[in-house]
Amino acid sequence: MERILVIQTAFAGDAILTLPMIQKLSERNNTKIDAVAIPSTAEIFLASPYVNEVFILKKKDEHKSLLSAIKFAKELKKKNYSLVVSPHRSFRSALLSFFISADDSVCFDKAAFSFLYKRVVPYDDKAHEVKRNLDLIGFDGDWKIQPEIKLKEEPQVLINLKQKFRDKKIAAIAPASVWETKKYPKEYFEEIISRLKKKNYFVAVIGGQSDAALCESFCGEEDNQIINLCGKLSIPETVEFLRGCALLISNDSAPTHMGVAAGIPTVTLFCSTIPDFGFYPYHQKGYFLSYDELECKPCGIHGLKKCPTGTFDCGKKLTYELVINKIDKMEIE
Repeated sequence: MERILVIQTAFAGDAILTLPMIQKLSERNNTKIDAVAIPSTAEIFLASPYVNEVFILKKKDEHKSLLSAIKFAKELKKKNYSLVVSPHRSFRSALLSFFISADDSVCFDKAAFSFLYKRVVPYDDKAHEVKRNLDLIGFDGDWKIQPEIKLKEEPQVLINLKQKFRDKKIAAIAPASVWETKKYPKEYFEEIISRLKKKNYFVAVIGGQSDAALCESFCGEEDNQIINLCGKLSIPETVEFLRGCALLISNDSAPTHMGVAAGIPTVTLFCSTIPDFGFYPYHQKGYFLSYDELECKPCGIHGLKKCPTGTFDCGKKLTYELVINKIDKMEIE
């Protein structure tokens, strides 16, 4: 039995985009694949049919110190991994790989302390993240592989939602992001939601628990054509809910990749970031919009807490009319 460990301790979107690589690794004969994840993304790997076991790295508390991280790695060493694959490029991931002491280990050449791995692979700035991750394992076929996220059992809240919206045309809206400059203007989202309602869509606002206040601000007390689902579903449950939606509109954030996993029409709105960074929806029903005629764009690969110029033109010039026009064309197609 070949045992492989994948280290991915980045955000939820990064975790989802690691799944196609894991799916290809699983095609090797007599292989078990484990994953190292952070608490907020462990559920993603647990919902993959191809992951055997998930080990949670608590970077902010229990495993914060280097000594505790090394101890964590030495426990994993007992599993006798033949290969460690690390899409995550942090020093901590390199440290884990080194002390796990697998027969083979691989990372990107841009990874911190890449010399601690046995092999490095060039990081292709111009490729999609899924393609880059597949490069780590030497896969050179069609990279547009759908991430597989499957629930072992549907919770009652999801069953109830499916029954409630069984005959409705649902548009999912994901208005939040960790980074402020990735957030499409709230007033534009309000206009889009208003237009969607007029087109007989039922609107579901999605996001994490920390996004609940923002999401709730879109929902009127007596508005029976919109629902706030922020914090009410896990990521795998959200993917399952999205499978029944007609459309998803999202910032350049994790819900984009949930839409890809669900296989539904997905429109990603790029404000301060750009599609060329490699995080656009890549499936057949994936679309994106970005206003790129700005010298200041992009201002950072992850986005920022505040617009450096104070104008936020990257968001404001990407008007809601452009988004509505895109939706109209999608409906015709």
